[in-house]
Amino acid sequence: MNDVDNTLTTQLFSQKNGITSALLGLTILWHPETERIGEQFIGPAEEGAIEVCRYAPLFFRPGQDGIALGHRAIARAPLMVRRTASDSVELAAPDSRMALEVNGTLLSGTRSFSREDVAAGVVLGLGGHVLLCLHWMTSFPRPNLFPGLLGVSSGAIATRELIRQVAGTDLAVLLLGETGTGKDVAARAIHQASKRSANPLVAVNMATLSESLAAADLFGAAKGAYTGAQAPRQGLFAEADGGTLFLDELGDTPASVQPMLLRVLETGCYRPLGASQDARTTARLIAATDQDLDARGFNQPLLRRMEAFVIRVPTLRERREDIGVLLLHMLKGCGLSAEELAAFPPALVSEMCNYDWPGNIRQLSNVARRMVMALQAGERPLLSQYVQAAAPQRSASASLAAPFEPARSASLKEPSEAAPRRKLAEISNDDLLGALEEHGWQISGAAQQLGLSRPSLYKLIEAHPAIRPAALIPRDELDAALRADGGDLARCASRLKTPSEALRRHLRVLGLDTGTS
Repeated sequence: MNDVDNTLTTQLFSQKNGITSALLGLTILWHPETERIGEQFIGPAEEGAIEVCRYAPLFFRPGQDGIALGHRAIARAPLMVRRTASDSVELAAPDSRMALEVNGTLLSGTRSFSREDVAAGVVLGLGGHVLLCLHWMTSFPRPNLFPGLLGVSSGAIATRELIRQVAGTDLAVLLLGETGTGKDVAARAIHQASKRSANPLVAVNMATLSESLAAADLFGAAKGAYTGAQAPRQGLFAEADGGTLFLDELGDTPASVQPMLLRVLETGCYRPLGASQDARTTARLIAATDQDLDARGFNQPLLRRMEAFVIRVPTLRERREDIGVLLLHMLKGCGLSAEELAAFPPALVSEMCNYDWPGNIRQLSNVARRMVMALQAGERPLLSQYVQAAAPQRSASASLAAPFEPARSASLKEPSEAAPRRKLAEISNDDLLGALEEHGWQISGAAQQLGLSRPSLYKLIEAHPAIRPAALIPRDELDAALRADGGDLARCASRLKTPSEALRRHLRVLGLDTGTS
């Protein structure tokens, strides 16, 4: 279900010594001429070099002529981007006074990046005004036929292509992806592109259904079927008849109704609670989950039925080249004028492009709105003010992700040892502190112990009164903790009450790297 390589379309692969290789691409993340954001340049599929300067290369959108970056802050002397035979990429800074940042860190001389580094997206800052993303491309750029599904990345293109393929069918669709990736947007796009678009799309969050009334909510009930049923009740399947029923948070479906859903998928028939005969539905089912249903004791025949067509919605960190396009759309939605958009601080955009966004597009949208409010109030916002354990700068040569591999929590990798999934309200402040202490203030281990996803754990951390963002801890307190604990990162994190991963990144930014891994 998570094999991304089998879902990409119009693939741009070449074969070299039996090894599959994608094209090297450059995408404009930010430009003072904001209409240029999202333009792309397609680089070599094998060994070769790209010269990036004021006048080259030419960036384009599908159906448009290519245009050079052109901004006067960009040097005439080129930044050399060279792809090697081993699919690493070497950057050589230009012989100029232009400030060149790579992943938020000033670069001089030459730096090499692995294939995995490029898969995570390398953010290039040119002259303090223009941001580019260096990444792999596995699909040709193409016009977007789904305006609600923004993105120029290969992952976004592949998702839209799968939606186009399945929209014309009546197949059940299962949308997989982390929280905040836009699974609900994908569900609406499938419905709107289908022959059912004139009929209703009915959405229900399965986590909100109670065990006792779930059957009545979904399938309806006859008069007197339960206490308080004074009249016949129409269920969600009847409401969605002829249209689409979207089951969000499928993994939280009450166990009592899972066999009933299986029968509907198999036969199209169901029986309202207390009724004497079956009813029939023509509703098409789309479901979404951020859970590993194989590991949760979910009804396996039902899961297999829902897997008639599976779409994995990529995380934002897997499509870093889309951050600029998405951010621009969000800022326009906040009512910023063209002049205000052009004046939006590039340094702030750089921070945002270098952050991994555990809450994905939803988190990016919330942060963008808060930043606009701060700017309109005359403040100078920093990313660390709005996200827990912010990492506004990534190491210029750090490997962040493998090519197109989904980031999975330990609970998904080792389902036999994972704690049962729990709701946020069930976790006390003491539970959270205890789990973090037991796992050296590492997010993955604590999340697994508590039965939470990483994004859910971040929410608890942000709300906890005793836990602090690493970026907001004073320098003198950091120095004192490092001295007291002999540079031991886990002890420092415990003393400072901050997640160890964020602390490590912040110490590197400050030049206080402990050398621990």
